[in-house]
Amino acid sequence: MTNLDGKIVASQEASLSVSNRGYAYGDAVFETLRVINGKIMFWEDHYFRLMASMRIMRMEIPSTFSPEFLEQEIKDLLETNEQLSSAARVRFSVHRKEGGFYRPNTNDVGYVITSEVLEDPFYIMKEDFYEVELFKDHYINSGLLSTVKTNNRAINVLGSIFAKENEYDNCLLLNENKSVVEALNGNLFLVTGKTIKTPPVNDGCIKGIVRGKIIEILKKLPEYTVVEESVSAFELQKADEMFITNVVMGIRPVSKYRKKEFKMEVAKELLTKLNVQARLS
Repeated sequence: MTNLDGKIVASQEASLSVSNRGYAYGDAVFETLRVINGKIMFWEDHYFRLMASMRIMRMEIPSTFSPEFLEQEIKDLLETNEQLSSAARVRFSVHRKEGGFYRPNTNDVGYVITSEVLEDPFYIMKEDFYEVELFKDHYINSGLLSTVKTNNRAINVLGSIFAKENEYDNCLLLNENKSVVEALNGNLFLVTGKTIKTPPVNDGCIKGIVRGKIIEILKKLPEYTVVEESVSAFELQKADEMFITNVVMGIRPVSKYRKKEFKMEVAKELLTKLNVQARLS
């Protein structure tokens, strides 16, 4: 079942117009959520990021879009799909209503909510081999718009095809300044000694929810120094560890980049603390 503008309908009957602006122009934003036993992890952070994304895209935020209303919309769908007592992945998409070509006739919005079951209720550490490479065919533009989760994911799609064709598990994306920005599906962290580095948001990376939580955790650990600075490709092979974060998988350690193989000790430590935060959120 799918939630279309507040109405729960069978997924095979759910349809959008071919003139839908999310489809036609990528004029849509979305949040990917992880829900455990009916509890949306980091819901407040997701809600405020969604509101900020809509403002950046100059969408009209309906007066009904309170945290309580949207949370209930999600839970109603999960209950209908019999996923309220399990772990689920939810995608909450908001599109500008159709009309106009590049210049919209309205800033009013519609929304779509979908869900699917996840195997594990909390984050687990995957230790299997995981190799990454740079994707250099196209670049992310640094700046505010690149930090928003819009439907325009062409670079991520092309990067994933490149990875599959060349037997990599993931790729790292660059911006126009040739700085490493993020992975295809999450934020990037490098561990060198006791310093943990992640690209800054103004380099063009998604303002990830788990990225923010990891930074919060690290700032409370005196043995580590966390820095948000541009990452050059030359730094990648000097790191002791490399890991990727997103709200569905949590922390994904990278095993290898080119000739460099990485540890995963810090990633394991942080994953335990992240699970604690998820339970308390």
